[in-house]
Amino acid sequence: MGLPVVAIVGRPNVGKSTIFNRLIGERVAIVEDKPGVTRDRLYAKGEWLNREFHVIDTGGIEFAETDQILTQMRYQAELAIDEADVIILIVDVRSGVTDADLNVARMLNRTGKPIVLAVNKVDNFEMRNDIYEFYQLGVGEPFPISGSHGLGLGDMLDEVFHHLPPVDAEEKRDDVIRVSIIGRPNVGKSSLTNAILGEERVIVSEIAGTTRDAIDTPFVRDGQEYVLVDTAGMRKKGKVYEGTEKYSVMRALKAIEDSDVVLVVINGEEGIIEQDKKIAGYAHEAGRGVIIVVNKWDALEKDDKTMQRFTELIREEFKYLAYAPILYVSAKTKQRVHTILPKVNAVADSHSMRVNTSVLNDLITDATIMAPPPTDRGKRLKINYTTQVAVKPPTFIVFVNDPELMHFSYERYLENKIRGAFEFEGTPIRILTRKKT
Repeated sequence: MGLPVVAIVGRPNVGKSTIFNRLIGERVAIVEDKPGVTRDRLYAKGEWLNREFHVIDTGGIEFAETDQILTQMRYQAELAIDEADVIILIVDVRSGVTDADLNVARMLNRTGKPIVLAVNKVDNFEMRNDIYEFYQLGVGEPFPISGSHGLGLGDMLDEVFHHLPPVDAEEKRDDVIRVSIIGRPNVGKSSLTNAILGEERVIVSEIAGTTRDAIDTPFVRDGQEYVLVDTAGMRKKGKVYEGTEKYSVMRALKAIEDSDVVLVVINGEEGIIEQDKKIAGYAHEAGRGVIIVVNKWDALEKDDKTMQRFTELIREEFKYLAYAPILYVSAKTKQRVHTILPKVNAVADSHSMRVNTSVLNDLITDATIMAPPPTDRGKRLKINYTTQVAVKPPTFIVFVNDPELMHFSYERYLENKIRGAFEFEGTPIRILTRKKT
């Protein structure tokens, strides 16, 4: 279920962020020649041999308990390792095997997970003979690489590919709606899950080391089958991270990718914080149906304008989710919880809706008459034909004379026209512009 996860780990300053940037093809991680610059985990998608996977870049693992920041970095790295299907251990050929490398290798061996050993900074052929001492780490064959020059990464990735879990061949049934509940800690995801199910199905344990995977719960309501995915166990119990916002994003990402509809849960008492926007952004980027659920609404002191003000705030902070309906509920008192599943059904229908091609082209023709396409340096955009090519999310290809003439604002105008005509509630729409051939 979801994409496999590859974690890049190692002691500080061995070049993990450089390798991360190479694997994802963008300069996302901050690369600075100073130990400990990458303190948090960073997440992105990589691809090798037509297989996509998530890549996690971690802060360096240090075993000195005296420095609080290093300790927190280690916790973050441990959490990344916990989530990973394959681990890339990066070491530095110039430093040779260090005590810190041996400590990290021992920790990784205890996980029982596949480990690919990459010896970084092998910038020329003569240095390849220096990699053999790394066999003593006991994690397998060392692969010589150079992050700064991009050397040897193909062989390393071939080995990673070999250890990725097999592609799940099981087809998802179209008649089952998969719903994931995501949000930062303490917004009431588990309580909301239990309120929807009508029973105490999800137990949040305070014991360190208990199961932290997302929990899939199949159930039937009014003849419709659902699978509810609660990601409440995302933050490792018994460990202290940098504030309550630190939790395991990868489990949420996996749940999102495998969902039809995502419930983004916000704590009505605390309001909106930056982490809420990050979490919701994952659902939007994955192209899932989205419903914003404001929980703990019973705990607020309200007047007749409170809901209106909160709605305006959500629309301002989540501009990219203008299509997402907003529900105000209380898992504790069950207030309006009964409205969630009917809204899930409506959003799931929108997410999988197909539009008749002739009706779609009539709509686009009318739209271009009402607001003619823009011109650029004397050339006018001409729309020849539009067709829907996919669902979940609804995806449309617009064939034009020159794709470079399609301005973002006009694409948004066409999207709004399509939304207005076909009521795509709760789902993103993707519009791709292609040259007519």
